[in-house]
Amino acid sequence: MYVLIALGLALVYGVMKIPNFAHGEYYLFGAYATYFALTSFGMSPVLAIIFAALVGFVLGAVIEKLTFSPLRKRNTGDWVTNAFMIGAGIQLIIQNGAQLLFTANYLGVEYLWEGGVQIGSINVAYDRLVAFCIAMVTLVVFWLFLKKTRTGISILAVADDETGAMLMGVDIKKIHTLTYALSCMLAALAGGALLSVTPAYPTMGTAPNLAAWFTVILVGVGNLSAVIVGGFMVGLIEVFSTYIFGAAWQNVVSLSVIILILLFKPNGLFGRKQKV
Repeated sequence: MYVLIALGLALVYGVMKIPNFAHGEYYLFGAYATYFALTSFGMSPVLAIIFAALVGFVLGAVIEKLTFSPLRKRNTGDWVTNAFMIGAGIQLIIQNGAQLLFTANYLGVEYLWEGGVQIGSINVAYDRLVAFCIAMVTLVVFWLFLKKTRTGISILAVADDETGAMLMGVDIKKIHTLTYALSCMLAALAGGALLSVTPAYPTMGTAPNLAAWFTVILVGVGNLSAVIVGGFMVGLIEVFSTYIFGAAWQNVVSLSVIILILLFKPNGLFGRKQKV
């Protein structure tokens, strides 16, 4: 699921040049949406997760229209810094809003799909297997969307050269809103699929947000094609650091690896040198 969250983060930065510090909060939206879809609306797990993705998409589009779109229109200074500050503000508003509405209690379910499968001496819950399958299917569908559809190609064109895409008739405003909404949808989908693993609570978006940033920085900011590899790498780093040093050292080890990589590869492992 790190791959889905990181892909959305890389997409927004690549297309809109927004270092979206609030990206993890859409993971939070997905978890809460799935919880209430299951408990209040009686939806099946599949429909609840789809509902969470739609909630993420709609909220992402609304927030982009209310915040980043007006900022881009009126911006006369450093867009990246201003966008970063708006993202940080959105994060605080969502976290405190969630605590006000839902309290600080954990809201979760015991399982989405009961049971598991035995692999050697390890029992793997169906929830984790299904979450993995959801992530893989979503990646394939999303990649085909970007590569094979007119809208997806327009998104990639804007990421590559916004001015050139605009001259070719691409509606930049629509592409920005759609891109931000899609990135939020991916994060919300991840939050919904992992509800039984990580219950919903107000600050739950912080950890996946950090993991997504680790992934994006590891492979090179804005490098969409390498995010998949980076997500698996960050996952492996966290698993081994937890196994060897304990869960408390997970972020320490990840940050240490990122620092070392940036010292020797400032553009990330697969990043391209930036033109000056």
